[in-house]
Amino acid sequence: MGRLSTHVLDTARGKPAGGVRLTLDKIEDGRMMRIAESVTNDDGRTDAPLLEGAAFGVGTYQLTFGVRAYFEGQSGPGASPFLDEVPIRFTIDDGNGHYHVPLLVTPWSFSTYRGS
Repeated sequence: MGRLSTHVLDTARGKPAGGVRLTLDKIEDGRMMRIAESVTNDDGRTDAPLLEGAAFGVGTYQLTFGVRAYFEGQSGPGASPFLDEVPIRFTIDDGNGHYHVPLLVTPWSFSTYRGS
């Protein structure tokens, strides 16, 4: 069975971003349905996959990362961030695959990719 995982890296500080709240929604017929909520641990990852087993399936999803609160909790440059929430919409088309969606983020920018 497939699984979905994520992690958040604070590239401005060169470290994992612990304490970032995130949500996962599935999008069907234009509607978003909340299916998971989590907070990243000290390694910037969730303690368990966001989806796996019978809950994992083909479809369109959106991960939304609440980065404003994370950066406001940091000291130094970027403690008053430009970014608030970072939504990443993606499609799972292999019900047996491992989908890893990392977020590389600063207070002013972000990037992502499909990881392994």
